[in-house]
Amino acid sequence: MAATVTLEPAGRCPWDEPVRIAVCGLAPGQRVTLRASLRDEKGALFRAHARYCADAYGGLDLARAPALGGSFAGLEPMGLFWALEPEKPLVQLVKRDVQTPFAVKLEVLDGHEPDTERLLGQTVHERDFLPPGVRREPVRAGRVRATLFLPPGAGPFPGIIDLFGSGGGLCEYRASLLAGHGFAVLALAFFRFEDLPKYLNDVCLEYFEETVDFMLQHPKVKGPSVGLLGFSKGGDLCLSMASFLKGITATVVINACVANTIAPLRYKDMIIPELSNDPAKYKITESGFWNFIDVWNNPLEKSNHRSLIPLEKAQGPFLFIVGMDDQNWKSEFYAQLASERLQAHGKDRPEIIYYPGTGHCIEPPYFPLCRASVHTFLNQPVFYGGEPKAHSRAQVDAWQQIQTFFHKHLSGKKSVKPSKM
Repeated sequence: MAATVTLEPAGRCPWDEPVRIAVCGLAPGQRVTLRASLRDEKGALFRAHARYCADAYGGLDLARAPALGGSFAGLEPMGLFWALEPEKPLVQLVKRDVQTPFAVKLEVLDGHEPDTERLLGQTVHERDFLPPGVRREPVRAGRVRATLFLPPGAGPFPGIIDLFGSGGGLCEYRASLLAGHGFAVLALAFFRFEDLPKYLNDVCLEYFEETVDFMLQHPKVKGPSVGLLGFSKGGDLCLSMASFLKGITATVVINACVANTIAPLRYKDMIIPELSNDPAKYKITESGFWNFIDVWNNPLEKSNHRSLIPLEKAQGPFLFIVGMDDQNWKSEFYAQLASERLQAHGKDRPEIIYYPGTGHCIEPPYFPLCRASVHTFLNQPVFYGGEPKAHSRAQVDAWQQIQTFFHKHLSGKKSVKPSKM
C-alpha cells in the first residue's frame, strides 16, 4: 500500500462533527476510488464509494476535489458518510448503544469502480455518540423511564426533553449528541420499553408532566423551564405538553402533526381523541413500499376538530422543521395550520423552516437518508421520501437551527458556533 489516508481533526470525533479527508502518496492525476464502510451493532453493513483523480502533486483533498461519480458526485467533503447505503435493502442506520463509536473503514483503491484493482491505503475512523466529557445517567424515577445526558462542567445547563416517534423504545443518540453542545438532554421512552406499555393504545399526559417535574428538580438543570424536541409522533406529544403543562419555554417539532394522532391523549378529566384515518387510502409505490401520507384525515374537518391541539395555550415559542418531501405526514400543511391558529388567537407566528427534497426522518448531521424501512409494528416497508444530497444538507442546517433556537430561548444566547465546514 503506497497511499496514506489522513483525517482532520485526527483521532475520534463526535458523529455530528465534519472531518476533512485527504490522501497523499498517489501518482499525479492517478484515478482512484474511495470507499467507506461500517457495520452497525447488529452486523448490518453500510457502504459508499466515489471516484476521484489525484492532483498534479499526487494528493487528494475531498474538501477541494469533486467526486466524479459513484454514490454521489460533485464537491461533497462528507459524502462518504451521508451516502452510506445498506447492503440489504430497507435497513436504517441507527445507533443503539451510544457508549460505543461507529468504526468507519476508509479505503483507497487503484482505478475507478467497477474496474478497481489493488488496495492502496486504508484507515479506520471512529465516530463517537458520547462527545468528550458528556455524562450518561440512566433514569428510573417514579414512572419515568429515560436517560439523561449532561455536558461537561458544573452546570446548571438548559434542559431539553427529547422524544422519538411511533417505533417506541428508548432512542438516545440524538440526545447524547445534543448534550455535547451545552444542553442537559433527557431521552425519554413512552412505550415499548421495560415496564412501559407495549403498545401505544392510550397516552396519559401525567407521565410527561412527571418527566418535566423531574427535569426541573434536577440540580444540573437550569430552571425555571425546559425545552422540548420531538420527531413524528413525538412531535405532536411535545405540542400537547407545551399546550397543557407548565414549565415549558421552547418547543421544536420535526415533521409532526398539529392534531393528536394514533392514540387518545388523556390528562386529568380531559380526553383528546386521535385524528381519524382511512387505512384504505394508503398507496403502494413502484418499489412496493407503503405510502401513508393520504391516510390521515384533515384535522380541519368538523368531525376532527376535537383532535386538534390547542397550541395557543402554550407559554413559549415554536420551531417547526419541515421536510417538504415527507411522505409520512403532510408536515408542510400542518406547520401552516399551526401558524394560522396561533395568529388567529393573537399569538406570535411560529418559526417554520422548509427543506426541499427532504424526507420524513430528519436526523443529526451525516446520518444517511432513510427513504424506506420496515416499520416496527406494521412489519411492512414504509416509504418516507427524500433525496440524499438535499436531505443531507437539510440535516446539517436543521441541527444548527435547533441549537440556535434552544440557546436563544433557554439560555439567552443569540447564536452557536457555525459548522466547521
